[in-house]
Parts: sequence; C-alpha cells; structure tokens
Amino acid sequence: MRLAVLGAGAIGPAAAVLAMSRGHRAVVWSPSGAGIAGLEDGIEAEGLIEGHFPLAATASLGDAFRGADAALLAVPAHAFAAVLPRIAAALPPGLPLLVAPAASLAPVVLDVLMARRGAPARRAPVGAMATTPGGARRTAPGRVRVAMLRSAVEMAAVPAAAAPEMAALARALFGMDVPLSPDALHASLLNLNPIAHAALALTNVTRMERAEDWPQYAMMTPFACNLMLAMEGERADLAAAHGHVLEGIATALHRANGVPIAPLHEMTARIAAARPEVRGPRTTESRYVIEDVPFGLSYYLALATARGVAMPVTDGVVRTLEALWGRDLRRNPMLDALDLRDLPRLLAEGAGR
Repeated sequence: MRLAVLGAGAIGPAAAVLAMSRGHRAVVWSPSGAGIAGLEDGIEAEGLIEGHFPLAATASLGDAFRGADAALLAVPAHAFAAVLPRIAAALPPGLPLLVAPAASLAPVVLDVLMARRGAPARRAPVGAMATTPGGARRTAPGRVRVAMLRSAVEMAAVPAAAAPEMAALARALFGMDVPLSPDALHASLLNLNPIAHAALALTNVTRMERAEDWPQYAMMTPFACNLMLAMEGERADLAAAHGHVLEGIATALHRANGVPIAPLHEMTARIAAARPEVRGPRTTESRYVIEDVPFGLSYYLALATARGVAMPVTDGVVRTLEALWGRDLRRNPMLDALDLRDLPRLLAEGAGR
C-alpha cells in the first residue's frame, strides 16, 4: 500500500519506516513544512529498524493524499486544533485515516468537521488508535531512531462498527496485534502517557526546571507509582461511567517494553535496568505537561464533569501543576467542536453518516 503519514516529527517518520520495512510505500507530510527538511533523499533508520528507506516528503496535503491507499495522522495533541480542519477540507472521502493516538476524541472531532464541510455520508471510516505503533526520536534531519515497537495497540473507529476494518488495516501496515476497542472514547482513555507523564513532572519538576539529566524509568519509584495508580483508579471509574473497562498501566508497560506484568514499581525498575538511555525531559516546556495535561488529564476531567464522576486526585494533580507552571492547563479547544450530550451517538454512528 501507499501510506500518507501526516506528521513529520519523530513518530510519523518512524511509523513510515515501520510500514516500509514491511514492503509498503510511504510519503510524509509536514503541517509547517519544517519537519521534512533533510528527507529529500529518504531517511536513515537506526535502533530496532535499520537501513535507508526511500521516504517521500511533501508540504502539500494534496500531494500526500494523491494515490494513497491509507493515511496515518501522527501529530502532537496540541497540534490537532490547527491540523484537523486542514485535513477535513482535503481528505478524499474514500481514504481511510488512522489517528494515533486518539487523544481528546480527535477521530470524532475530525468526523464532525468533515460532516460540516459537506463530506458524503458514505465515506471511509476514521480509525482511533489508543497509542502510536512505537516510540522514536529524530537524531538528525534525515535520521530517525526507532527505540520501541509496541506488541499491541487497541483500535476503535468512527463509526464504531468499522473497528475490525481499521484493525485489519493497521495490522497490515505495522504488523502488531490490534485488539478491538468498543469506541473512540474507550481508545482515548487507554494511553498511559497523561497519567505517567503528569506524575513524573510533578515529582521531578525541579530536575526539569534545572535542565538536569535524569533517568525516566528509575524515577518511577514506588511513591511515584502510588500516584499513578491513584489516577488510574479514577480513570477506571470514568470509563465505567461510560460502560467501559480499561486495561491498566501495567499492561501498557508490558506491551511497550516486554517486561512481565508485576507490581508497577517492580516493572518500572526492570525497564530502568534494561533501558537506562530513556531520559526524562530537561525543560519545563515539555509535552509531559503542556500537551498531556490539557489533552489528557483535563480531558478526563471534562468527561467526568459531564457524567458526575469524582476525580479528586486527578483534579488535584492538575491544580498543582497549574500552580507550579503558572498557566492554565485546562483549555482544550478540541472539545469546542463537540456537544458531549450527543457523544454516544457520535461514537456509535459518526457525524452525518
């Protein structure tokens, strides 16, 4: 297949490399055009995937979609508000799109925007992936290091009944197991990053502020894990209020790192020993806070308020991080496009389908 990858940071090119390593072709689109610098002659991959891959790159959405069989959206959650309207205006109705991850109901928001622009009712589904196929970083303009490949990623879809179709597509592109998720809300709650990253930021804020070098997993100590587990319990209550049961943080760590499921602090200690090169952020302008709180924890709180679910620990973490960072961490423009009272219908049927 020819895959259009929308997003040229690290995750997008890494997903393109993974797909190309399985015999597919790929083109990467950068929303600003800056991310494709250095990709004129393809991309060098290192880490878990090695070699030179003839990756095409473009700053034109039309060029990215032309001749594509599938598309993957892989941009930071804080970019969704600016990028989704552009994609809704240009996405061919018959082209299936995967969103990784499905943070803040991005697949539903995209479907609503497409309906508003007059897209036909019979259009391809939007896939909602719980997280990305793997983890990576750009080590040079033309080089990406694939540091982690997940063994499984849950898949939902808009409309919900299309999940098996979208799961088959992701499996063909990326090769991992793709368990089915009942709807995009369920998939949006599964990502461990908002909980894990907020706990790490709160317990290591001065390290970030002083630009210190610190080992991420080693700092997931028993007390830090206690905070993560308290927030996980509240997230489980939120999911239950919507009729869902979630896999926990331990399962996510197992899939990403291959360590046996055990008490959380024992798992993180094993990962720290196996992956000491994974370092925590050395700046307070980190996605751990400026992305994962507004589009993760605060998103949970908005859903909880709509359903009357109490999340006092999560709310306390957000309030404390707001005080530390001195900024509003609750503003989430993604939710402006949605009427949460209509969410069950949008999750099941999509918008204008």
